[in-house]
Amino acid sequence: MKYPILVPNIFNHPFTYESNLTLKVGDYVMVPFGKSKITGVVWDEFEKNKNKNFKTKKVIKKLDVTPLKKNTINFLNWFAEYNLIPKGMALKLVLLSSDAVENKETQLYQIFDSKIKQNLIKLSSDQNKSLKKMNVSNKKFRVHVLQGTTGSGKTLVYFEALKPLIERGFQGLILLPEIGLTSQFEQKFLEYFGFKPALWHSGISKKNKELIWSGVSNGKIKIIIGARSSLFLPFKKLGMIIVDEEHDQSFKQDEGITYNARDMAISRASFENIPINLITAVPSIETFENIKKGKYEVSRLNERYQNAALPNYEIINLNNTKLEKQSWLSNKIIEKVNLHLEKKDQVLFFLNRRGFSPNALCNKCFTSFTCPNCSINLVYHKNKNNLLCHYCGYKSDLKRNCKKEGNCEFIFSGPGVERISEEVKRKFPGKKIEIFSSDTMNKKDSKEKIDKIINNETHILVGTQLISKGFHFPSLNCIVVVDIDISSQGHDLRGAEKNLQLYHQLSGRAGRTGKPATVYFQTYENNTKMISEITSKNPDIFLERELEIRKKNKLPPFQRFISLILTGDNEIKLEKEAINFKNFIENKIEGKILGPVNAPLFRLKRKFRIRFLIRGLKSMKLQSSLAKIIPKYKFSSGIKLSVDVDPINFN
Repeated sequence: MKYPILVPNIFNHPFTYESNLTLKVGDYVMVPFGKSKITGVVWDEFEKNKNKNFKTKKVIKKLDVTPLKKNTINFLNWFAEYNLIPKGMALKLVLLSSDAVENKETQLYQIFDSKIKQNLIKLSSDQNKSLKKMNVSNKKFRVHVLQGTTGSGKTLVYFEALKPLIERGFQGLILLPEIGLTSQFEQKFLEYFGFKPALWHSGISKKNKELIWSGVSNGKIKIIIGARSSLFLPFKKLGMIIVDEEHDQSFKQDEGITYNARDMAISRASFENIPINLITAVPSIETFENIKKGKYEVSRLNERYQNAALPNYEIINLNNTKLEKQSWLSNKIIEKVNLHLEKKDQVLFFLNRRGFSPNALCNKCFTSFTCPNCSINLVYHKNKNNLLCHYCGYKSDLKRNCKKEGNCEFIFSGPGVERISEEVKRKFPGKKIEIFSSDTMNKKDSKEKIDKIINNETHILVGTQLISKGFHFPSLNCIVVVDIDISSQGHDLRGAEKNLQLYHQLSGRAGRTGKPATVYFQTYENNTKMISEITSKNPDIFLERELEIRKKNKLPPFQRFISLILTGDNEIKLEKEAINFKNFIENKIEGKILGPVNAPLFRLKRKFRIRFLIRGLKSMKLQSSLAKIIPKYKFSSGIKLSVDVDPINFN
């Protein structure tokens, strides 16, 4: 008998194989492919091959794996169509290194035993109202948004919503935006439920991933807490999806297969016919618009847990004070921080910039040091004593031959967290100080560092936006935003929205246990209206206005954007190709094509980049028209096209 088998490769169709075995849609099989063997899945339709006389190969064997569910296959077909990728690459996201993991002995899954302990946690009346809206009683698709002030106990509400589902044998998926959040979150989960969840992200060992993949597939593992990729696990009986910090830009996968994990999670919940809950303090503009249209239900937690007060805000006008040479902290800030330290408050200095300095230049020849692979400055990391490209990872030491004579004499322009940390050490001697960024918190000792922060053994933190993402530090009652002007500039379509979310999240780290807390903003900006707007207790006012601007200018979420990027080694050849490509597709797509233009980051990883932006109505017609026309265009050798549906980053 003939079967359609989809393999995890760049093909948009299954291949036809023969087998004497009785196979059904969703079965995992081993098949010959070229000169090797490969894992495939029996798919839901045959390849559309007009040549009926092709020779079919035989299925080698059926694997001992719980079959992939039909609604998961439907989701993957839709995912491929929406994001303009081959179906085989969508399947690759499900498999583990292109393989399926066969079932293991039952006792191996016992470490994830899901016996729930009894706990006596009393929810507030607002929390109880939100819980009732979370659709725990029936298994039907709907999107519910739990919008709550930072520290209002949103996590407790969805833990309570998951509890009856686990007891009834369903599985739950909690999506988090950052790997760095998982260890503290795992502890919170363990304290509440009394059993270990399975963690899924790029830092998990291959052996553990194999155990978790098979345990999710056969239903032995009930709860997954994971980053973006956990969305594609082959759940046997998924009952609810939670997307925590739904507004977070980290849910967008920008490399390889591009997709927005939040949007794809909503789609997967729809295909599974299960509820999904989006959790946020400040919703994304798309979510806010869907709440307004009535597509999403919403419940709100307006009070912090145990009625803890929100922090106060104070603006330090740098125009009225003279900063010392090579200093970024005003005397007024030093005074304020000392008062907090006397009260045993923990302090955070916030600057959203890694490393020591974003610009290194020679004092003699005035050469600014840029990455040889990318059109971007190298960032000086003093702790590692090197210059580093944050895009391609290129590293260089500081020894350079000067164009004038001898070696270059470096001067460093602008601060990063390492530079602020040095100044903090000088100004507050004897205090324990920790840098909190992706350079320091994705290491093996990060759990130990976080425990010290929680126990107030660390007095001062110097951190990037990583710290704003859901951590609970009980003693943190003073936050100093070193330079709000840096992050309020730029030409990002989502700049205002990002700032609103960032500073709400950031201020939410302070005053969580009831002590008075203050967020200080250092700024040269005389117009302080922006700061008061982005820190307002009611972010909806800001979002309403932002939505009006988007509507007027026909921007997302009112139109669909699709970004096309052409890359190549030869700049002139790439420019010619871009014009030819535009002429070829321009009148054959259901949208307007803008460009070609050089990408703001024109060179990345040694490749030149040219961008197009296609805008059109919010329907699948735009993707369908592109899917038909793009394969008909033959690109010159060395030129590659990448597609990003609903782009967030416009570099």
